[in-house]
Amino acid sequence: MSTWAVPGYTESRELGSGASGRVALAVHEESGLPVAVKYLSESLRTRPGFVRDFRAEARLLGGLRSAHVAGLYEYVEGPDGAAIVMELVEGVSLRALLSRQAPLAPEAALVLLKGSLLGLADAHRIGVVHRDYKPENVLVRPDGTSKLVDFGIAAADGTTAGIAGTPSYMAPEQWTGSPASPAADVYAATATFFECLTGRKPYAGENLAELALQHVDGPIPADAAPEPVRALVRRGLAKAPDQRPAHAGDFVAELEAAAGGAYGADWEERGRGRLAALAALCLLLVPPSSGGPRNSVTDTARTVLTRTPRVLRAWRPGGRSLLVSAAAIAAALLLAYGIDRQAPAFGTPGEAAQALATTSAQPGATGGALPVTAVPDTPAPSAPAPATPSAPAASATPTVPTAGTSAPATASPSAPPTVAAPPTAASSPAEPTTAPPSPDVAVTSVVFGGFRQTGTATATASLTVTTDGTGPVAVTVVWSTAEASGGTGIRDGGADTYRRSGSTQYTIALDHTFQGTGCYWDVRASTQPASADGGASQELLTRRCTLR
Repeated sequence: MSTWAVPGYTESRELGSGASGRVALAVHEESGLPVAVKYLSESLRTRPGFVRDFRAEARLLGGLRSAHVAGLYEYVEGPDGAAIVMELVEGVSLRALLSRQAPLAPEAALVLLKGSLLGLADAHRIGVVHRDYKPENVLVRPDGTSKLVDFGIAAADGTTAGIAGTPSYMAPEQWTGSPASPAADVYAATATFFECLTGRKPYAGENLAELALQHVDGPIPADAAPEPVRALVRRGLAKAPDQRPAHAGDFVAELEAAAGGAYGADWEERGRGRLAALAALCLLLVPPSSGGPRNSVTDTARTVLTRTPRVLRAWRPGGRSLLVSAAAIAAALLLAYGIDRQAPAFGTPGEAAQALATTSAQPGATGGALPVTAVPDTPAPSAPAPATPSAPAASATPTVPTAGTSAPATASPSAPPTVAAPPTAASSPAEPTTAPPSPDVAVTSVVFGGFRQTGTATATASLTVTTDGTGPVAVTVVWSTAEASGGTGIRDGGADTYRRSGSTQYTIALDHTFQGTGCYWDVRASTQPASADGGASQELLTRRCTLR
């Protein structure tokens, strides 16, 4: 584990750790203010996609001012590490609280939902969609109020950011990679509200494909909730985004009307009191300042793929179900193999040699940026001016959910909730194109979308290539088939090369007729000049396979 620490802070103990890093309790040496420092892990720091994603989270938090979201003090990045210095939230995660007492009283669940909606509404107002709202990312304070944390996979409203999130809370449109929208956050918040009310998640599929189909087509389980709030559950868990409130703020008025009518004018005071008592009990039993790291694991799901299932439960999806299930299966494959994710493209890997800051408040001061110290292996350059906060761009490659970890009482260093479409061994690497590199253009991202089976041997997909200039770009696409996921693939036909210029984004419609008989189809793309995210690939389970 890296021993690098943010200059100007004294670290006292580790609060939590996960695959993507750790969170430490520290004190700002100049002001004495306690803070939470979220470090990117050493193994991920050398992979530019993760660094860009970490930096994007800091930029987002730097532009978000909300009493319901854990605030950012400073972002520091140097050759030896990257860290986000955040507000230390004294409290416990909603997940920890539910593990000790569930279901909650309706008033307490309503208070949690209202606080979360207000935090999400502040993000939605600046065009940011959280995309990973869940109990692990809500911290309940001793006074019964709550704060939202972990914007690690947030995306700008309307951007196509790929399939990402935590399966049990993902809206139907998230399973198909539709553009990010506030309505998806409303869905996730309502799914968590349902869990608070009933002690269980809305859907409990045995595998990702089943869970995806339940979220997309299953009946809304509103009858399991108390009768006075069933209308809220139906509204927030509506299958179509346009049937839900368009923004979290729109849902608050409906919540207050329903709560006041059913539980009286003092519902909020009673609910906050009950949450405060539960939070105090949890803090008494497991105080957040206790020594040693703690780990908690979010949702996991397991999918078993076979050609000849021992249990005769054939899976023969069609149309919409095929697309959703294919995405879920890809998610399971990525969970199994732990392939890298790609991240929003903010800056270039070369920027890792500098210290960057995105500051919303200085510990112990009323305004201004905290001093940012570069920590290079050569004499320190002068620190740049604080970056202007901005919402994150679309994810460079369609992504899928993974399990994460969270640290009580502070921002969670969750295991990467997203990973990239699989560069599996099921296909041969794309042939390099002969086009010479262009000195005046760089490819920032390559994204596949809509990869689906259209016939017994045909498939379509779309490919979007984004550049930072209008110079010439060559895109090479290779198709392959395989008998098993992760097995040795066979190239299916020759490579196709597309040459584009004159714009900064190109969308290419692709279609292919497969000659091979493999159960799995794979499409991958590379570019010349080489893309900063390494290109893209996707794997599709065809109708020739069964799932159990």
